[in-house]
Amino acid sequence: MHSGDVNLYLVGFMGTGKSTIGRAVAHRMGFTLLDSDHEIERRQGRTIPQIFATDGEAAFRRMEYEFVHGGHPATRTVVACGGGLVVQPGMAETLRTKGVVICLHASFETVLRRTQGNKNRPLLDVEDPMERIRTLYAAREPIYNRAGTVILTDGRPMMDIVNHVMRVYRRDAVEFARASAAGVKAKSVHGR
Repeated sequence: MHSGDVNLYLVGFMGTGKSTIGRAVAHRMGFTLLDSDHEIERRQGRTIPQIFATDGEAAFRRMEYEFVHGGHPATRTVVACGGGLVVQPGMAETLRTKGVVICLHASFETVLRRTQGNKNRPLLDVEDPMERIRTLYAAREPIYNRAGTVILTDGRPMMDIVNHVMRVYRRDAVEFARASAAGVKAKSVHGR
């Protein structure tokens, strides 16, 4: 695989800018942007709050799993992953076998500001959304930090963030392509 074709997976908490940054990066790279939440909604013909209300969170997490394991192109795609997607056991490792993983990060205040009034976030549909953000983030932070290179999105011009993502992507995509090529060679040698 050519390093310029490797998928990019943007992970991180809700409200950290995955969809917005993903759109700008995909445009610059000439890649397709897929948002895992939007893709699941499109396939299900219903919103995430409806899925949570009727089927529960566990069913939604299964839909995310199916999306990652075969519901999207293998190359030239930027995938903005839902905030909880990478938290599932084994999911960060799976994403790293499929492309470059970058984790976007923002402060609690920024997350609250960016998510306030968005009815499409069932996990924040609670009395005290800031307390829920703190609790969820505390549980998820170690996983986010191990998932991929962490890039802060707070108080930075959008183009700075996009350029930073592009630099990390180019560096990591070369490594990913090299490792993939070595893996293919090793398999072909052992496969004889």
